[in-house]
Amino acid sequence: MFPQKLTDSRAFEIAQAMLGGFNRHYGLFRATSAAAKGRFERADWHGQQRAQRERIEFYDARVDEAITMLEQRFQTSSLPMDVWQQVKLHYIGLLIDHHQPELAETFFNSVCTRVLHHGYFHNDFIFVRPAVSTEYIENEEPAAKPTYRAYYPTRENLQETMRRVVTNFQLELEFEDLGRDVEWVLAAVRKEMGDFRWRTNFQIQVLSSLFYRNKGAYLVGKFINGFTETPFALPILHREPRAKGQEALLYIDAMLFGEDDLLMLFSFARAYFMVDMEVPSAYVQFLRSMMPRKPRAEIYSAIGLQKHGKNLFYRDFLYHLRHSSDKFRIAPGIKGMVMLVFDLPSYPFVFKLIKDFFPAQKETTRELIQSKYLLVKQHDRVGRMADTLEYSNVAFPRHRFEDELVAELKHFCPSLLEIKGDDLVLKHVYIERRMVPLNIYLQEATPPQMEHAVIEYGNAIKDLVAANIFPGDMLWKNFGVTRHGKVVFYDYDEIEYMTDCNFRHVPQPRNEEEEMSGEIWYRVGPRDVFPETFGPFLLGHPGVRELFMRHHADLLNADYWQEHKLRIQAGHVHDVFPYDPHKRFAYAASKTAHPHVDGAALIAASHHDLPVQ
Repeated sequence: MFPQKLTDSRAFEIAQAMLGGFNRHYGLFRATSAAAKGRFERADWHGQQRAQRERIEFYDARVDEAITMLEQRFQTSSLPMDVWQQVKLHYIGLLIDHHQPELAETFFNSVCTRVLHHGYFHNDFIFVRPAVSTEYIENEEPAAKPTYRAYYPTRENLQETMRRVVTNFQLELEFEDLGRDVEWVLAAVRKEMGDFRWRTNFQIQVLSSLFYRNKGAYLVGKFINGFTETPFALPILHREPRAKGQEALLYIDAMLFGEDDLLMLFSFARAYFMVDMEVPSAYVQFLRSMMPRKPRAEIYSAIGLQKHGKNLFYRDFLYHLRHSSDKFRIAPGIKGMVMLVFDLPSYPFVFKLIKDFFPAQKETTRELIQSKYLLVKQHDRVGRMADTLEYSNVAFPRHRFEDELVAELKHFCPSLLEIKGDDLVLKHVYIERRMVPLNIYLQEATPPQMEHAVIEYGNAIKDLVAANIFPGDMLWKNFGVTRHGKVVFYDYDEIEYMTDCNFRHVPQPRNEEEEMSGEIWYRVGPRDVFPETFGPFLLGHPGVRELFMRHHADLLNADYWQEHKLRIQAGHVHDVFPYDPHKRFAYAASKTAHPHVDGAALIAASHHDLPVQ
């Protein structure tokens, strides 16, 4: 045994070293996020995509570095458990004035669970529950940006205030016509808020960092008027130069209003934002006030802190298990050939395991399937691919599993299953948001719902195409419908990059024998795709076929796919908007005249001769 003084000293040094490892991680994370502003200004869309992929890999790389460093300096793998308890206590003390304590706790967990045996995963050694409060953390340094800025417009200067809201972000590029854009914004405010009464506390609160993703920068804030808070977001985009040598200009593309619009913007089916944050918990608190239905775990993930989001998700899951009594079951719907899927009826997520063996027609491996899921994690999901949470060695209470499900697990996934006493341990599992499978949705849909779903299905495929993703298996069962009516793809074992595929027309038969053949008589390469052959598998229902051919017949033409492939190969990055087209000001401008909204007139129209409250 180590003497007590030596134990305390060593434990404190280990805690300091672990926090140093986290600080290095967050410094790199924040620098990459802050650099998104420059990439946006330079229209470096490929650089933005690379940074997105690399940033996801930062966390595991820093955890590996920390483990190696701790072992070399302290031989941590052989330390007694009472030292680890002391390490945790010292670590908590170091977090008292830290600006990211919740993230540092998650980093501590990641390191400890790799060093210690999984049997020690309880609150004595890791942070099963948070130990340091994140309430009211603020960076007190004189030059530090506050979490958000508050603006207090008068009736006379609302228009000028909105200009200042935008220009305070000091983007290097000029706006094409910021006055015009502000008029459109105020017209949208009037349409959304109507003839509201001007309250004493009327203000605009705006988060101090823009949110960067894909080809957009999003200004996020809320209007406060009396007891009413109205969330909003302004997408800022590039206008391509009209002539060679001219500089690109910026413009505001839309005004997104209310919780539903913000939920779409921060959807689990979209890539993580790049945001420069000194105090992430303060950003999450602000965003949660705008989207109270969105779990904190998903907000942390949406702003790029997916490891902490994963930690929070697991805490929420354990809490739900303690307060529910239903049983895990085989998920409803058509069973997959590659994944075994189960769910808990009272919990809005599904659990997916890679089977140990596959039918002969599925030429794949566990490693290949895992690489596809990683591809989706790192790629721009453009609102059409569900994010997944990946866990190892997860213990569930055995009595909460239906016997039929346990039998399926033992048959299809024996290598991933371990039953230890009262626990059922899954060695590797993916967790995704539960959606209504599209094939089931179509069976129960009214005619308007069916039309919407078929249009959305085609739009989902086209968005994936724009993101350089060929979904592979496009059967209806591999897509789901969210609560907002969006169609999302969730079967990833056959996805490929568009640029890796060869899209071909079916050759014309050269003779009667080939024409009458029930077999494929032409040569098919391993990456060949024949879009004309999709129809028989997808369009058996007459009503579905009619709708599909009316809206998306181009998806059955190889030329459509090949043209997009060539554009992507030429370096083009498509615009994919996280909001409906009719919300775009350009769309509105094509339907109506210029708004000519006067800020003072807007306020006058909204101010009635009533007592100020």
